[in-house]
Amino acid sequence: MKIKKKFLFFLFAGALCFGQKTEFPVSAISADLLENSTAVLRKEKIEIEIESRKSVVVKTYRVVTVLNEQGLSKINASEYDNVRSVAATILDANGVEIKKIKRKDFKEVAVSEGSVITDNKNVFLDYTPTQYPFTIIYESEVQSENTAFIPPWIPLNEKNMGVEETAIVIKSSPDLGFKSKSYNFEGWDVKQEYLQDGVAFSLSNVTAIKDEAFSAAPFKYLPHAMFGVDKFNLEGVEGDATSWENFSTWAFRNLLSGTTELSDETRTKVKALVADEKDPIKRARKIYKYMQDKTRYVSIQLGIGGWRPMKAKDVDRLGYGDCKGLTNYMRSLLEAADVPSHYAIVYGDEDKMDMQQDFVSMQGNHIILAIPNGNDYIWLECTNQKMPFGFLGDFTDDRLALLVKPSGGALVRTDIYSDNAQNSKGSYVLQADGSIKGDIEIRSGGVQYSGRHHLISDSFDEKNKFYKAYFDIHNLKMDRMDVAEDQDRAEVSENLKLNAERYAEVRDNRLFFQINAFNKFSDVPQRYKIRKNPFEISRPFADLDEITVSIPDGYNVEAKPANVTIKEKYGSYRLEIESISPNQIRYRRMFTMQVGYYPNNEYEGFRKFLEQVAKADSSKMVLIKT
Repeated sequence: MKIKKKFLFFLFAGALCFGQKTEFPVSAISADLLENSTAVLRKEKIEIEIESRKSVVVKTYRVVTVLNEQGLSKINASEYDNVRSVAATILDANGVEIKKIKRKDFKEVAVSEGSVITDNKNVFLDYTPTQYPFTIIYESEVQSENTAFIPPWIPLNEKNMGVEETAIVIKSSPDLGFKSKSYNFEGWDVKQEYLQDGVAFSLSNVTAIKDEAFSAAPFKYLPHAMFGVDKFNLEGVEGDATSWENFSTWAFRNLLSGTTELSDETRTKVKALVADEKDPIKRARKIYKYMQDKTRYVSIQLGIGGWRPMKAKDVDRLGYGDCKGLTNYMRSLLEAADVPSHYAIVYGDEDKMDMQQDFVSMQGNHIILAIPNGNDYIWLECTNQKMPFGFLGDFTDDRLALLVKPSGGALVRTDIYSDNAQNSKGSYVLQADGSIKGDIEIRSGGVQYSGRHHLISDSFDEKNKFYKAYFDIHNLKMDRMDVAEDQDRAEVSENLKLNAERYAEVRDNRLFFQINAFNKFSDVPQRYKIRKNPFEISRPFADLDEITVSIPDGYNVEAKPANVTIKEKYGSYRLEIESISPNQIRYRRMFTMQVGYYPNNEYEGFRKFLEQVAKADSSKMVLIKT
């Protein structure tokens, strides 16, 4: 009888569900799109209309099925600018509506990520689901007076997200000089329609993009498109994007004009600081240090002030600024000392991204300074109070930047760091009980300097934690951790003393140990049954090690690793081990990687190269007691 009642209940409940309108049930998603997905984009349509030089309207309709908690961040339910309307509907796994969310239920906050001064607002949905999976239908309409920035189309912007259907339609007033540029459409089934004053793109049924080791930056291989107009508006200021030279001139006149004034006191102080220096680069070096000691970085986003730097005299008075304000302040200080320099717009990110030469528009997210030096430039990062003069690091290296000048502005490539060397020289003594005591000096330059620069200011505990992870030796104790830097050479030097018990295994009158104690490579990337993404080595490096090993009295070498030489297009490796006295062994090691961009079908060869390196680095020596 109980069974019958339960059956009737579910039959009745099912009838209720059947009577309700259902949309986007999870059961309708193909198995291919569910694989490796934490969410699935069911349907997306973005309509952009550039109505005039001072008005662009963006309408968004987006349906996302969230499969688990990891997919929650992929609903992308947030807006900036003037929000005309915004709403959402939540569906259960069967596609039955369970909640409606109105405009008043969305949160609105100032954009304060890393900022202390802002007037930007962010309207976003903060939804806590009661069950997974669920589906959200999100709809919005926003309007902006800023036509300098037309949203790009990035259909595969999220990793681990299958895509059923995504589309964009963009139309523009015919007198604005609408333009579009597509990237990486080859090999993807992107449907394209070029309208009289706009474009329409769509893409459907794309399986989830996995996050694979050494994957190239997404913009290098995934489809996307940029849009813009030649005649734009930025916070009430009309601009010209017909060429990079014209854009540079516009930026100089409208963003930089009237921002370099300094107080008489500061100008006098700067001139006195460099009075004994005739060389403009030496003057610039002194002024850079003065600027670093005087200022700190904050983010400022106030109207066009989000793009126009603070006035130099305000930065001077307050002692802070953002990348625009600090760079312009440095430019103003140099101007007071008769040293020319140029404000430069660039993309700042560890992934190297160029300003697009063939698509003139408001690009970039960071500002640096360029000082002419013969036929080249010295580049300055003005937001880091500890950065050496003329060193950029991996945030803005090797990419095109726009020099903002009153005339003749152009795209120029920033410094390329090819000598990213780490040189290690030292020794260790192996005792009969298996313990070791060692000394090592490590010198790092180029981008490797960037990776170890933090050690200069790290606390004792932070350094201790770093070295225990770096050396990966059980029972390691650091007896000395002296770290210094040579800012003129952009080099970090580390003088270390360490010891560890039971480094070698003691067994059968023998000592078994890895001869490479100080710089073992072990990060062999994952093997994939089917590798999908291309891979990239974005920066070269070279590790050079020379270590002398003293073995205990009464022991002879019974077995030692063979010398190894590996040469591949991805890099090279060499290991040489030699006896230099009855109780001393020296090993020399060189490991290099070369810049390159490679298709997915070469990944396994690259992985095997690194596997060979790791195997050689972990090879063991055997000593026998005589």
